[in-house]
Amino acid sequence: MSRPRTSRRLALAVPAALGAFALTALPAFATSTPAQIATSKTNGVAYLKSLQAADGSYAGSGLSNEWAFSAFAAAGTAVVDVAPGGDTTKNARTVYRNLISTSGWPSATPVVTDYERGTLNAYAAGIDPARVSDSRNLIANVYSYWQTAEAGYFGPSGNFNGTVFAALSLGGAKTQAGGTRIPQALTDSIVTRIRANQHNDGGWTFSKAEGNPTALATAGDVDMTGAAMAALCVSGVPNTDADVVQGKNFLKGRLATTGAFNSMYGVNTSSNGWGVAGLNACGINPQTGDFLTASNKTPIDFLLANQYNPAGGFKYKPADTTPSPYSSIDSLRAVAGGFTAAPPVPVTPGAPQWVAQSTFTAGTATKLALTVDDGAGGLKVCSVAFTPTGTTTTLGDVLNAATTGATPAGCVTSVTPSSGTGTITAVNGKANSGSNTWKVSVDGSAFAGAARNKVINVGDTIALRWGA
Repeated sequence: MSRPRTSRRLALAVPAALGAFALTALPAFATSTPAQIATSKTNGVAYLKSLQAADGSYAGSGLSNEWAFSAFAAAGTAVVDVAPGGDTTKNARTVYRNLISTSGWPSATPVVTDYERGTLNAYAAGIDPARVSDSRNLIANVYSYWQTAEAGYFGPSGNFNGTVFAALSLGGAKTQAGGTRIPQALTDSIVTRIRANQHNDGGWTFSKAEGNPTALATAGDVDMTGAAMAALCVSGVPNTDADVVQGKNFLKGRLATTGAFNSMYGVNTSSNGWGVAGLNACGINPQTGDFLTASNKTPIDFLLANQYNPAGGFKYKPADTTPSPYSSIDSLRAVAGGFTAAPPVPVTPGAPQWVAQSTFTAGTATKLALTVDDGAGGLKVCSVAFTPTGTTTTLGDVLNAATTGATPAGCVTSVTPSSGTGTITAVNGKANSGSNTWKVSVDGSAFAGAARNKVINVGDTIALRWGA
């Protein structure tokens, strides 16, 4: 992800709300017990709540703390339950949803990681990322950065973290029912690129290394190795897979006797957080086996040893004298889980676990996510821009819109028939042949025969595939 380097982390000041608790004595090193971890989560949540602005925001002008949502969810706190002074009208979920629904968000010159960050945090907050509003579909926004000439990459391939976080966001942000919304062909394409960028030492970095022997021979990065491992595992790769094992061994090789990982940024809690989050995502216990040092310390121990209690904030580096909001988010997310988590059931009376746009609004421009798989290795991925004329639309109308309104272009060049309500017999010049026909899946449903009159709802993630 586009993440701050040391200078930004160190520039973050202690929030005034922490008062005298901010510099409370830190605990001694010790292998962390379940009770200690539970206390860490409770205090960490309290600290992250203190970061909320008076208007309920965590992101916006001068703020970039929405990653707190993934930490809240992992720790069992619903984002809708986080409200300044108990004012539920300013709860963090509603404020964030309103922000990311605006046409000006994230900026005039957005990058793919903006939308991937939004997807992961909206999901953790209980906002369906494909149905933020009648005009905002974060899944479609991510799809629009597909690199046609370098299939499997999202955003410029040189900025490899955009592809890693595509896997994390598209694979990690499940449907409301808990299913994977993107097709296996897309997952496989991304996984192939992640594997190709693994360095010789088993780690990964933020930059592209594929096809470059010099780059592949350079040292990996603890932070990105954790993220890449999580990306593989959220994509269905088992933790016994050779590439995941190499990533685990890379992290093991960076482990100091204190439980800290020796990262390219030096020993720090954010790097430990990213490494632990990767281990957690792959079901690898960061407190046993390879990650229990000869001094009986673990990566979790290092995180807890750098947490102020009872205030709950985490230092960035052991020598620091104040907590860092960014590092506190990284650390709590790791102590509690991984890079994102499904939203907990709220305790606020009447607040639903999920919020989502339920229908299209006629006349309001919107986008849908579409993949077209020709069954022969040719996968096309795009965001389709169109203006619905009713509360639902049809597959035929979406495909017609894709011929002129797809980003990247060329996702759909032709569809037969081009009108009517019947069975789709050809897409991009490839016709049905015997049992090999065009089929459609929506939000990860089973593939079935594609017809122009198939109803498409707001936020549907559409996959077309040719085959038996």
